[in-house]
Amino acid sequence: MNAPVDHQSSPEAERYGHPGARLRLRPPTFPPGPLDGAWWPRSADLMRELPSLTDLFDTQRGRVSRISGSRRSWPDAPELLPVTGHTVKAAWFVSGVDPYRIRLFAYGVGRWDLLVIPSSTEPASAARLMTAATDPHHRLTASALMAAEERHTAAGSEAAYERSSEGRWEGEGGASPRLPRPRDRSFADAPAAGEAPAAGEAPAAGDAPAHEGGDPAIGGVRAGPDPPA
Repeated sequence: MNAPVDHQSSPEAERYGHPGARLRLRPPTFPPGPLDGAWWPRSADLMRELPSLTDLFDTQRGRVSRISGSRRSWPDAPELLPVTGHTVKAAWFVSGVDPYRIRLFAYGVGRWDLLVIPSSTEPASAARLMTAATDPHHRLTASALMAAEERHTAAGSEAAYERSSEGRWEGEGGASPRLPRPRDRSFADAPAAGEAPAAGEAPAAGDAPAHEGGDPAIGGVRAGPDPPA
């Protein structure tokens, strides 16, 4: 099975001032997945970001002539976008299009649907999204991938908050006191001879029980007056 391919922009794009495109493409599979790759632009300015992306496709896949996407994601993007050596026509839709997907068309070659990762995304999240979007076993849409990553990030933040809160609580002396473990009564704890056992405690072996209203029994026989001589 072919592995996902990371692409970098050409030296020509760098010479024209276009930063390297952060792009990963999914290996060919059948049936094809809902996404063909992931693109992580460095800013929300499409006129600045698109040339480095089309440079990669022009040299390695096919010359990009048209693109389409959501107007929500690119509110200020024009319908004609100059790139290296030619102009790309854009179609923007206000509804019915995944806001996290952009579609590239190459005349006579094909089309590619890319997950667009917002430029403000943290590197760790962007790396997970690029891996998921190019995994042949995943068949999630662009929006579904973004929603899954948001849940993952939220769960991690909540766990980190709980750990830090617990640490602060214990650091401020708020930890619950630890109660000593109950100790079994040993031989040394047994009552001395003639001493009554504690309330609720069974008398030790050989102890004579105390009698109400009289002297304690001695050897099991009640004490009485001395017999006459």
